[in-house]
Amino acid sequence: MKDIKVKDRLIFALDVPEVEQAKDLVTQLDDSVNFYKIGMELLMTGQYFNLLDWLLEKDKKVFVDLKFFDVPETVGRTIKRLSQYGATFATIHGNQALMEKAVENKGELKILAVTALTSLDRGDLDDLGFDCDVQELVISRAKRAFEAGCDGVVSSGLEVPFLCEYVDNKLIAVTPGIRPVANDDDQKRVVDVATAFKSGSDYIVVGRPIKNAISPYQAAQDIQTIIKGCF
Repeated sequence: MKDIKVKDRLIFALDVPEVEQAKDLVTQLDDSVNFYKIGMELLMTGQYFNLLDWLLEKDKKVFVDLKFFDVPETVGRTIKRLSQYGATFATIHGNQALMEKAVENKGELKILAVTALTSLDRGDLDDLGFDCDVQELVISRAKRAFEAGCDGVVSSGLEVPFLCEYVDNKLIAVTPGIRPVANDDDQKRVVDVATAFKSGSDYIVVGRPIKNAISPYQAAQDIQTIIKGCF
């Protein structure tokens, strides 16, 4: 088993449009969450790195979820700069050469390769021109990520068991799209908290079920209780 603090296994997705809203949520969540994901929406505020620094000052861990995709040299230089900021994870999305350049420049930063977004299903893959099912695509991309030296992958909980079986359980598996109950929103390939960890996920990313709760703090604490029961 990987050496991960149980309370760090919950990553809260700070998917809000303004930095002040993000800070307010972090303040509300207090000690119920230690790890935060900040993505593209907050990047557009112009205060992204101020927020990153603010989170680190509060002894929080940060997951930079910007899914870097460009020519390999550009991604490599970008990751090198990002590695100086103190984040824990960063996502990339691309081919073998891109992954290798990111790994070459990552320093202490852990690189996560995106396999297939949890908003995609079989029909979406047809539209994108992939002549394989989701599971095959995820396994193929995860194998490439492992060969390139990436620290882990972002993968639906539905596919994590196959990563452990067909790739390598050394890969960190971060599972987004977690829902406590069934839902009808834009995340299609989802699992609940306990299923994710029983399937082999190392971290889960939770957004709306916490953010939209009457008490975000209590919602996060409830999820932490479930996680604790899995280990």
